[in-house]
Amino acid sequence: MDKKRLLLSALSGLSFHVMAADYVNFIVINLDDAGYGDFSYNGAYGYTTPNIDRMAAQGMRFTHFLAAQPISGASRAGLLTGCYPNRIGFAGAPGPGSEYGIHPDEMTMGELLKQKGYSTAIFGKWHLGDAKPFLPLQNGFDAYYGLPYSNDMWPFHPQQGDVFNFPDLPTCDGNSVAGYNTDQSCFTTDYTTRTVNFIKKNREKPFFIYLAHSMPHVPLAVSNRFKGKSEQGLYGDVMMEIDWSVGEVLETLREAGLEENTLVILTSDNGPWANYGNHAGSAGGLREAKATTFDGGNRIPCIMYWKGKIKAGSTCNKLASNIDLFPTLADISGAPLPSRKIDGVSLTPLIKGEKDANPRESFVYYYNKNDLEAVTDGRFKLIFPHRYVTYEAYAPGNDGQPGKLTPVELSKAGLYDLRRDPGERYDVISHYPEEAAKLMKIANKMRDELGDNLTRRKGKEQREPGLTINYK
Repeated sequence: MDKKRLLLSALSGLSFHVMAADYVNFIVINLDDAGYGDFSYNGAYGYTTPNIDRMAAQGMRFTHFLAAQPISGASRAGLLTGCYPNRIGFAGAPGPGSEYGIHPDEMTMGELLKQKGYSTAIFGKWHLGDAKPFLPLQNGFDAYYGLPYSNDMWPFHPQQGDVFNFPDLPTCDGNSVAGYNTDQSCFTTDYTTRTVNFIKKNREKPFFIYLAHSMPHVPLAVSNRFKGKSEQGLYGDVMMEIDWSVGEVLETLREAGLEENTLVILTSDNGPWANYGNHAGSAGGLREAKATTFDGGNRIPCIMYWKGKIKAGSTCNKLASNIDLFPTLADISGAPLPSRKIDGVSLTPLIKGEKDANPRESFVYYYNKNDLEAVTDGRFKLIFPHRYVTYEAYAPGNDGQPGKLTPVELSKAGLYDLRRDPGERYDVISHYPEEAAKLMKIANKMRDELGDNLTRRKGKEQREPGLTINYK
C-alpha cells in the first residue's frame, strides 16, 4: 500500500511538471520611485539587497531600460498596455476622483493573458483611475488588493491644506473599500503575503501577478521587523523589506517547483523623488530625477529571472522600455496582441541572449500630455528645448518634508553621448551633427504620428482618454 501511494505521488508530480512546461507564469514586480542606484549590486549605501542581488546574479540585468514616462500613473499605463501613454490619452498621476483613467477599449496585461486562460492578480498600487470602471477587476484582473493611487494622496500629506486637499485614502479589496488611511507599515508585508498565497493557490495552472509595491514612494513606512535595521535610516529599512519581499516570492516559486516555467521581472515606475532627500533613493549618478525626462527620471532598474531560460549573470545594454513588457509577455505566452496599435516591441530575442538582436532601435521621451522632450537611439540622446523643474538648485527636504523645486527653461537643443556621458552633462551636438540629424528624423516621424505640443503639431494616431466620470 505504501509503495502504491509512493508511485501515485511520483506520477502526480511528474504530471504536474509536464503540464507546467506547456505554459509560462509571469510575475511583474513594479516598485514605486526606486532609483537606478538603489540596490547593493548597483552601489547602494548603508544597506544590502541580497535577494535582489541574487536575482540579478542568476538572471539578466538591463542597464538601459526606460520608463514610458517619468511619473507614476503614465508609466504604469504604458507598462500595462504596451503604449506610449500619450497614444492612449493618459497623462500624469491621476488622484482621488479623477475624471479619466484607462479606456475600456485598451487591452491591459491582465486582459492579454486572460485570452490564454491565466489567473490574474494585482497586489499594490494601481493608478490607472479610481472610479469603478477604471479599477482592476473591470480591466482583466481576477483579484485586487491595494491602493487606487499614490500613498501620499491622503490627509497627512506634508503640504495638506497649503497645496493639496486630499480626502481619506482607501485601501481596496476588489471593488470594495477595506478601510481608510490604513497603517502603511503593513503594506509591503500584506502585498507579499497575498502574492505568495496566490502562487500556492494557482500553482497547477497559468498565473500572472502584478506586484506593484507602494514603496519606496513617500510617505515611507516599514514593519517592525525591519525598522532601524539599515545604516541609511528609514529609506534603507524600506528597501531591505522590499528585498525580503522579493526573496519570499522567489522562495515560494522554488518550493512549488515553478522556477523553470515562471518569468519574474523586477523594475520601477520611474526614477527617485530626489526632492525628499533622505527619504528618497539614488539615480546612480544619472541627471536629475523623477518628473524630468533626463535619464535620472526615465532610466529605471530592470532584472529578469527565469531559471534555465535566461543565462545566469547576463547583462543586456540594449535599449528597452517598460512598454516592451506587454508584447514580450504576449510573445512568450502566445496570447494575441490587440488590434489597436501599440508601441512596445518583444524583448524575447534579448532574453534568449541573441547576440545581434536589437528589437528597440529608438525611444521617444514624451512627457505631460503630449510634449516630445527628447529622443534616443540607445547611444545618443537629443534633447529638445522644454521647461522642467530641477532638483539641483536647492538642497532637498528631509525626514518626509519636500524640498524646493526650481523651474528651468532649456532654451536650445543638446546632444549627449550616453556611452561616455550617462549623466548628460556635456553637449556634443557640434561634434556629431549627423547623429543629431538622424535623431531628428525619428522625432519628426513620431510628431507626424502622435503630435507634439511643444511644436504644436497634431498627430493622427492618438486615442481618446478614458471614460469621463460624472461624480455629481
